[in-house]
Amino acid sequence: MFSALFWQPFAENRVLLQYVVWAGAIVVFAQALRAGKYLWIGLFLAVAVFFNPIQPVAFSPGVSLVVNAITLVLFMVSLGRGLKTKPRLSIASIADRTPGSESL
Repeated sequence: MFSALFWQPFAENRVLLQYVVWAGAIVVFAQALRAGKYLWIGLFLAVAVFFNPIQPVAFSPGVSLVVNAITLVLFMVSLGRGLKTKPRLSIASIADRTPGSESL
C-alpha cells in the first residue's frame, strides 16, 4: 500500500487518480459533517481542495510525496477509528408484536 506513494502515474492516469481521491475526500467530508467532527471536516476539505481535478494545486515532487503520505494516513485513520458515530435508536412501532412490556 505504501508503494503507491512512490508510484508516479502517467498523465492520463493522474487525472483519474485525482478524481478518485477528490471524490473520496468529499464522501468522508459529508460523513464528518453528519457526525459533527469539525477537525475531520477541515482536514478532508483541505484534501478535496488539494486534489481538486478541475483546478489542481501543483506541488514540487518532494512536497507532493509528503501531501500524498499525509492523505493516505488521513484516509486510513478515518476508516479505522476516526469517524465512528453513535448508533441511532429506532422508534418503537405500535404494531410491534414483541413490545418491551406486557399489557395489563
